[in-house]
Amino acid sequence: MSDDTDAAPSGRDGDPSPEPRPDGGHARRAPAGNSFLGDFWVNFVRWNIKAVRNPFVVVGSLLQPIIFLILFTQVFGQIATGAISGGGADITYETFLLPAIAMQVSLAGAAGSGIGLVNDMEEGLFEKVLVTPMNRAAVFLGKTAAELVRIVVQIVIILVLGTVLGAEIATGVPGAVGIVVMGVLFSLWFVALSNIIAIVTEDQESTIIGANLLQFPLLFVSTAFLPLSALPGWIQTVARFNPVTYGVDGARALMLDQDVMTVIEVTRFGGIWDTLVPAIAVLAALDLVLGGLMVYLLNRVSSSSVK
Repeated sequence: MSDDTDAAPSGRDGDPSPEPRPDGGHARRAPAGNSFLGDFWVNFVRWNIKAVRNPFVVVGSLLQPIIFLILFTQVFGQIATGAISGGGADITYETFLLPAIAMQVSLAGAAGSGIGLVNDMEEGLFEKVLVTPMNRAAVFLGKTAAELVRIVVQIVIILVLGTVLGAEIATGVPGAVGIVVMGVLFSLWFVALSNIIAIVTEDQESTIIGANLLQFPLLFVSTAFLPLSALPGWIQTVARFNPVTYGVDGARALMLDQDVMTVIEVTRFGGIWDTLVPAIAVLAALDLVLGGLMVYLLNRVSSSSVK
């Protein structure tokens, strides 16, 4: 005959009951620790749902580049094609402009990152997220991943529209995929910068103004709309230090299947890699520097908010 008193009492699910505490209560089972991937996914879904519920920012960031693509090709197409042909290139302005519009989409989409962060700050959601046991890195990575997904979708839409208007991607589908990847790499530094602006200003209107004020000057003092040789001397100088130039030239090399970079003379890699290697190196370095600064500021703000 078994001794029932030696058997541990079972709960409803057959698990051992909590051990009694000296104060007469029972110790609660510790909650399962949050996984990094789980926290990442929760925030990834949250920011996508937030974008769907408030599509104005997403639609606005896509509508403006579409207007640029249509108006620039239709209004300035003949004049700009002459400037391009003067450099010995035999391409249409639609083909020349499409990589620049893809990078503009990346800029506009990245600008929304800071706007979303400061909106969370103003609504008090930022502080609420910080007091949860979620991994903070997963929180910010989930947010960034959701924004990058939207940027990828927008670039694909622009590339499809551009080909409908007559642009030709010389490298085919692999080149189109490469342009999308270049757009993601290009967008990361501006994602970081827009979040830095949001953290510093803590004001949605200031963040919107700051991001928009930077977008257009950066686009126009680069090789986005015209070749470097067709730009005034002082703009050529600025273009050499402008991140937009490297993003546009990288995407344009994939578009045309040729070395197009004129701000840096590189010849050791051959073909389009003479453009892609320096473009990727410059953008990756910028991503790391601004991304590191953003993480530092977010951690500082997070610590003060939790306190």
